Amino acid sequence: MEPETKITIRNLYKVFGPDPQRALKAVREDGLGKPELLEQHNHVLGLQDINVDVKAGEITVIMGLSGSGKSTLIRHVNRLIDPTAGEILVEGHDILSCSAEELRRIRREQMSMVFQKFALLPHKTVAENAALALEVRGISRSDYIPEAEKWLDRVGLQGYGESYPYQLSGGMQQRVGIARALTSNADIMLMDEAYSALDPLIRTDMQDLLLELQQELQKTILFITHDLDEALKIADHLVILKDGAIVQQDEPQTILLKPTDPYIVDFVSDINRARVLRVRTVMDKTTVTEGLNIAGEIDQEENLESVIAMAEGDTRKTYLVKDGERKVGILRMDMLVKSLVPTEAADDGRRAR
Repeated sequence: MEPETKITIRNLYKVFGPDPQRALKAVREDGLGKPELLEQHNHVLGLQDINVDVKAGEITVIMGLSGSGKSTLIRHVNRLIDPTAGEILVEGHDILSCSAEELRRIRREQMSMVFQKFALLPHKTVAENAALALEVRGISRSDYIPEAEKWLDRVGLQGYGESYPYQLSGGMQQRVGIARALTSNADIMLMDEAYSALDPLIRTDMQDLLLELQQELQKTILFITHDLDEALKIADHLVILKDGAIVQQDEPQTILLKPTDPYIVDFVSDINRARVLRVRTVMDKTTVTEGLNIAGEIDQEENLESVIAMAEGDTRKTYLVKDGERKVGILRMDMLVKSLVPTEAADDGRRAR
């Protein structure tokens, strides 16, 4: 069953400059892009006609290079920035029509945010930082400290509640940021380049931690990154921006196998496809195995790298693919190898979802 849409972004534009409405008219009527608008009108096109559905219980990743508009986009969701045009619905409610009081309630109770620079208060303990959202709501210290300690334990910081941020490493401080988001018990988590300041090994650990927690908690997460490997690893739905506009959005597997733009082809050309692609994306959807020499069974969520290792590189083997106990397809190793060859951009220019 298709998950419900938690956040709906429709026809969203953001123009920076002294007369954004006049500049927006030039964008819409004359078809100006970001470079042309800057040159002809001295305005910056931050976002151009953004349409995204963020599904409940999924990780939607917005990625792009510096200046692509990804951080501008996420700041519209909790109205740290107001759009020049467009609408944003959170659980069907127009967030742009919210009063200041309603907006404060949404930020305190419905959404939490994890920042790149940790944003911990140096004069508060780790537990107090983690419990900040509950303290702001007026919950008593005797209630919010145990709740914060619970989530600190879950992110691997058991026993650090009485420490101060300066006593922790960067990776540990970011864990406090995640614990703070979880302690707030908000359904929606906004993560703006949350791991970008971390060393590569720590960053990998944090990605694994997020996926482990998400498997259990099923939060609705909007995650911003400039790192394609990170995006492909954690995304259920991937949105790629360039110059404030969406180039392509879809499941990461589909973007790798069916890029719709030469920009995407270049973007994914150096990716280890075997590490990213899953069995379900390249299998034959059939359960007919008569006449086939089945070498074994594999789960549909296995990545192709693990299957290649299992087959010891033998392209003659065929595997039965299962989803739990249910048979869902077969995977021929020769077809698996073909899927690892990068493809050219599709010529239909379709943009999913």
